Amino acid sequence: MAHPVRLELLDLLAQTPRTVEELAHLSAQSVANTSQHLQVLFRAGLVLREKRGQFVTYALASDEVATLFASLRDVARAHVAEVETAARRFLGDDVDEAIGADELAQRMRAGDVLVVDVRPSEEYVAGHLPGAISIPLADLEHRLASLPKRKEIVAYCRGPYCVLAVDAVRALRASGRRARRLEDGVRDWAARGLPVSREESAS
Repeated sequence: MAHPVRLELLDLLAQTPRTVEELAHLSAQSVANTSQHLQVLFRAGLVLREKRGQFVTYALASDEVATLFASLRDVARAHVAEVETAARRFLGDDVDEAIGADELAQRMRAGDVLVVDVRPSEEYVAGHLPGAISIPLADLEHRLASLPKRKEIVAYCRGPYCVLAVDAVRALRASGRRARRLEDGVRDWAARGLPVSREESAS
């Protein structure tokens, strides 16, 4: 797990199983390089693989692997100062403005917030916050007109260092809407004992 690419691959697989080609595209790596890293993770027992036709699909070996990944991330954030410094440099002021899971859950029950999942639609289908609507970041600009201006919008993606929600919040604010990002991802949300919904399609 020591290599940053392997950590990113685990983070992607924590959302939903994917083929080597999909993982290579999402991580901006070559297929060959991605395959090598996946083989290391496979030999370590952290991922499973299944060949379907010409493609090999990888998945986390268990939920405990996702828990381990999240624990490593949280320990690094709490005890390695450089992690928080890098996050602030990468995410900007949004680090301080993110909303926590407990506050969001309360506001969702009150019905005074719109929650938007900006991950790719297949990740939404695999698991999302109850009541959240799926608007992948690439589609956000074309769907801005359908979003309310008076209700605050909370965008979320894969976790505290996922830039998709950060970019979504910036686009929403630029359009005159009130927006924040959720500081956690779906697995973090579920780990708190909060409900997660799954659907057959994102439409």
